[in-house]
Amino acid sequence: MFRISQLLKTLHDDMAELKPVKASRKMKGPVVIWNLIRRCNLQCKHCYSTSLDIDFKDELSTEQVKATIDDLKVAHVPVLILSGGEPLLRPDIYEITEYAKQKGFYLALSTNGTLINEDNIEAIKAAEYQYVGISIDGLEEFHDEFRRQKGSFKTSMHAIKLCKEAGIKVGMRLCLTRENFKDLPAMLNLMEENSVDKFYLSHLNYSGRGKRTAENDAMFKMTKDAMELLYTRAWSHINQGIETDFVTGNNDADGPFLLQWASKQFAEEYPEAIANLKQRLINWGGNSSGINVANIDNTGTIHPDTYWWNHPIGNVTTEKFSDVWRDTQDSLMLGFRQSPRPVKGRCASCDHLAICGGNTRTRAFAQTGDAWAEDPGCYLDDDEIGFIPSPSKFADELTNTENPIQFVEV
Repeated sequence: MFRISQLLKTLHDDMAELKPVKASRKMKGPVVIWNLIRRCNLQCKHCYSTSLDIDFKDELSTEQVKATIDDLKVAHVPVLILSGGEPLLRPDIYEITEYAKQKGFYLALSTNGTLINEDNIEAIKAAEYQYVGISIDGLEEFHDEFRRQKGSFKTSMHAIKLCKEAGIKVGMRLCLTRENFKDLPAMLNLMEENSVDKFYLSHLNYSGRGKRTAENDAMFKMTKDAMELLYTRAWSHINQGIETDFVTGNNDADGPFLLQWASKQFAEEYPEAIANLKQRLINWGGNSSGINVANIDNTGTIHPDTYWWNHPIGNVTTEKFSDVWRDTQDSLMLGFRQSPRPVKGRCASCDHLAICGGNTRTRAFAQTGDAWAEDPGCYLDDDEIGFIPSPSKFADELTNTENPIQFVEV
């Protein structure tokens, strides 16, 4: 997860009083995104878990979940994000939540919001989630079509209202596509009008149901425009003293692009503050699949993150998560933990590899079958990453032009 507001707040502070950048701290254990149930009352077009409104076999029992929670404590996991499917469809969701809270985890709930209503808002409040993320993927027309349920926009927005009234920290979660880009400014206005605490923009990842809609991924220019809009809005909130949190996920090019945006705005007057921002971005390190992020699916299978459901590395019903995560010799996991990662193409020679970490590997795998190929979802131009295509490659790309360039050996 890329924390825009957090980074810009430190930049804002540095512009007032420059402070040394603290050394990066290695997390003892990963954040775990746990798909407790695969069943969902919606059939969203971009669903990475390809959920349906049916019961799935071999899902973990309550006791298996509790035993796993015990072991996650052994693995020094600091944060549990309870997801699905739709996690509120699990009859034991509050029992699981209470058990995890007793163990001291930071606990978040990731939901589509359509099942939050006046009948259960008090139970959700009593669960004391530190954060509830609700998916709102555009204005009403787009959201209902994208989520494949008419009325889901109004229901989910009502859930946000109920959470705010109950004093629950709540966020809007949006998956950016070419079709909903036009809704983004209005979505940010909705955030402000409803005093929403957090705005999470997810870039489309080619996995699960999302892989079949890869052609709907936002065009690179639109992605840049969207990110500049987020950066500008976050900066405006900071200057106004509005306590909000803007974050993104699934495209670690957001880090280098933030540095580029901030440099254009402030480098001439505050070069030391920009240097600090760059070091903080390097300390962040970009993609953390298999290192600081892990996934457990509904059957207990362990994955490097939520978008690697086709790549199991163990199962909590037969192994301990703590052992698997610590001792794995899985080749993909070893690649994730290599520094720098064994990426190829543009990624290998990118000036910002230390910041983005090679970006999201699932897109490369979905497009090429090679997890270490250059990320086709990186929206930065060659000149923005310091990449110089080889003359032969450049010539091949120009063979269909009216006046192709000829390279002559001298």
